[in-house]
Amino acid sequence: MDERDFMKRAISISREMMLGLKGGPFGAVVVKDGEIVAEGHNQVTTANDPTAHAEVVAIREACRVLGTFNLEGCEIYASCEPCPMCLSAIYWARLGRIYYGNSRLDAAGIGFDDEFLYVEVAKPIEKREIPTVRIMAEEALGVFEEWEAMPDKVRY
Repeated sequence: MDERDFMKRAISISREMMLGLKGGPFGAVVVKDGEIVAEGHNQVTTANDPTAHAEVVAIREACRVLGTFNLEGCEIYASCEPCPMCLSAIYWARLGRIYYGNSRLDAAGIGFDDEFLYVEVAKPIEKREIPTVRIMAEEALGVFEEWEAMPDKVRY
């Protein structure tokens, strides 16, 4: 299989699950060493989970299958350009490359407009739409200090 085959699969998943009323029109596959190790489709409305985007679902499954939280050496093929949440998950998982089909502008054209999120994340915290209040910083920092002192922690 090659890049086009992997993208065809991501697109096929998006169509199949959308037509089966199992989620929005988004699909993704995670590939390692030329093999699909995980697939995902949008499950936001079927799982009542706003984080169940195709990429996140595929990343979770790839981590389960491979027994790791680190997906270095893997690539992701998504039927649409990843939203800010999915892009963050891709970076946290350390995927090596992103391939996508539809652009974020294409998605906006059918009602999936993430531009607000791109703008919101770039704002200073005090200017964001959702009020964000820092409280109990000393107590929270104490946990970080304990983490830093732990000799057997698993860094990620």
